[in-house]
Amino acid sequence: MKAENRWYALYTRSRHEKRVAEGLSERGFETYLPLVPRVSQWHDRKKTVHWPLFPGYVFVRFPPEDASRVLAVPGSVQVIRTAGRPAPIPDEEIDNVRLFAACLLETGVVPAPAPQVERGQSVVVQSGPFSGVRGLVLEQRGADRVLIQIGLSAIGQALKIELHAEDLAVDMTVEEERAS
Repeated sequence: MKAENRWYALYTRSRHEKRVAEGLSERGFETYLPLVPRVSQWHDRKKTVHWPLFPGYVFVRFPPEDASRVLAVPGSVQVIRTAGRPAPIPDEEIDNVRLFAACLLETGVVPAPAPQVERGQSVVVQSGPFSGVRGLVLEQRGADRVLIQIGLSAIGQALKIELHAEDLAVDMTVEEERAS
């Protein structure tokens, strides 16, 4: 008996989102890649280009047993997992993103992406002078600031720093270890 088709987030190689979505569609999978217009400056001109709302991700509906077929598409990296299993996304969340993306297209407003981080979650700094530093989320401060802690457990000492949420990404290596 085949399991129910659910939505999953598929992490892709950098700037391969459109190709991966096309490849999945060609193989019969239902995909969703929310795109928003962005003006890009070239040397000689400006051009409006449609960029992924969530860079590096394509949403795809499939039964869990088809994960290997999904990952066979060139440019696919991994299906986002929780506790070692593909993490399904509720239909309501995909519908909400569709509505949000439609509103963005209508209004022309494009928000800066920021990861959803929670207290106790391991993160890695993606940009700025602290790029590559790993830490632990202590608290959310306002709409776009996060307090993280960088610690040395061997000596029982830690340092705290407040950073923009958009500069952080969930540290998937630590999250996967916790799930195991």
